Amino acid sequence: MATTPGQSALKLKLNDDLHRCMKSGDKIKVSVLRLLLSAVHYSEMNKQVAEFADADIIGVIAKEIKQRNESILAYKQGNRPDLVAQEEAELAVLQTYMPQQASRDDVVATAKKIIAEVGAQTIRDKGKVMPKIIAEFKGKADGKMINDVVTELLNQG
Repeated sequence: MATTPGQSALKLKLNDDLHRCMKSGDKIKVSVLRLLLSAVHYSEMNKQVAEFADADIIGVIAKEIKQRNESILAYKQGNRPDLVAQEEAELAVLQTYMPQQASRDDVVATAKKIIAEVGAQTIRDKGKVMPKIIAEFKGKADGKMINDVVTELLNQG
């Protein structure tokens, strides 16, 4: 797989996997990959960039995963096991393209380090900590978990 200037390795992998799945007849994966590539393209147009970097694409995948999780919850509440199963299948495909997820312990350790670096003392200093820790864990940890950890640590101090 030869990369053209500016094209990310992850986007090439998504396109290659799409073509391979089309040939093998994996309808669910074809559907998810088409939707994902479309979401990436739409995001690129909105941000007015020619090509997203891998980190940006991971952000789009994370957004799609979040949407699937919300849909699964709603369909479970609506007693629609058929739709839950479809969303879970799509979720499984999307998760294969995400980097290894960080554990809560990793987030806590990094948060403590960043809090010390910026000299954060109270919850009012959260604005100094959050941008740095979110950049550190982009695509590798859930934003809500990061927020909860930072809030917990700053409330202790």
